[in-house]
Amino acid sequence: MKSNLYNMQQLKSFFVSLMLVASLPALAQYTEVINSNRPGVSKAAFSVGTNVLQFELGGFTIKEEHNPLNYEVSGFGVDFAARFGLLWEQLEINIEGVYQNDTFTSNTSAIPFEDKRSNFRNFTIGAKYLVYDPYKNAEEDKPNLYSYHANRRFKWKSLIPAVAVYVGANFDTKDNPFTAPDVEGFSPKIMVATQNNFAGGWVFVMNFLKDRIGSDFSDFQYILTLTHSFSDQWVLFGEAQGIQSDFYADNIFRVGGAYLWTKDFQLDANIAFNTKDTPSVFNIAFGASYRLDWHKDKKIDNGGAVKDKVDTSKNKKKKKRKKKTDFDSDNL
Repeated sequence: MKSNLYNMQQLKSFFVSLMLVASLPALAQYTEVINSNRPGVSKAAFSVGTNVLQFELGGFTIKEEHNPLNYEVSGFGVDFAARFGLLWEQLEINIEGVYQNDTFTSNTSAIPFEDKRSNFRNFTIGAKYLVYDPYKNAEEDKPNLYSYHANRRFKWKSLIPAVAVYVGANFDTKDNPFTAPDVEGFSPKIMVATQNNFAGGWVFVMNFLKDRIGSDFSDFQYILTLTHSFSDQWVLFGEAQGIQSDFYADNIFRVGGAYLWTKDFQLDANIAFNTKDTPSVFNIAFGASYRLDWHKDKKIDNGGAVKDKVDTSKNKKKKKRKKKTDFDSDNL
C-alpha cells in the first residue's frame, strides 16, 4: 500500500513538472502528411499537431527459444496507440499498449508442458511535450533553386536535435505473466526523445527511457532509429533497442519500411531479431497508421491577435471586394 502511494506521489510530481515545462517557448511543426511513430518502437520528438487524432495499430508474430532453459514461446501480439494534439502545437497526449497471446512450452521433461498465456505486456497513458525545436526558423533555410547539390549538402547545425520529454503512467494487472513479480498497479514512466532531420531524407531518432519506476525491476531502455525516405511514398528504417533490468535484458534489432498510401494513411512492415539464445527472438510485424486531421494553422497579424488562416483569407476577399466597389463608384 505504501509503495502504491509513493508511486502515485512520484507520478503527480512528473505531471506537475510537465506543466512547468509547457511554459517554455517552442514551435512544433505540423506536417502535411501523417507523422507516425511506426514502423519501429521509438517515439519521434514532434507531436501530431493540434486537433489531430491519430491511430497506430499493428500485429506481430512471436517466436522465442531459450536453449539453456529449454523452453520456447510462440504466438501473436497486437500493439496500438492513439495520439491527440491538445492545446499547444508542442503537446501530445497518448494511450498505447501491447497485448500478447502465446503458448509457453517447457521441454525440460519427457512430456512437454504447455501454458497458454494472454495479457498486456504494457498499457500506458502519457503526455509528450516538445521543449526545443531547432527547425522553428526553417523558413530562413529556403532551398537553392539553382543548385541540386547545395540542397543536399550536409549542414553542421543539423546535428542539433529537436528535444521532447515524456511522462506517463503504466497500469499492470496482478499475476501478469509478462511482467516482473512485484510489478502491479500504477507506476511512472519517463523518457527523453531527440530527433535530427538531415538533408537527403534522413531522420535519426533517439529515445532514453526509465520504465516502471519504483519497482524492484525497473528497467532502462535506449532506442536508436534511422529512417531514409528515398521517394515521396517509400521509407526504409533500421533500429536498435537495448533493454536492461534484473528481470529481462536484451538487444533487439529491427529493419523494415513504410508506404504512404495517402497523406493521412500509412502501411508498414518490419522484422525483429536479436543475437543471443537466452532467449532468441524473431518477430514479423505489419501495421497501419491513420489520422483524422482537424488542424488549422494559426497566423499572427500586426496587432498581435491570433487568427485562423481561413478567417484571414475571407477578410482579404472582403477587402478586395470593397476596393473594387470604391473604384467603380469613383468612375460613375
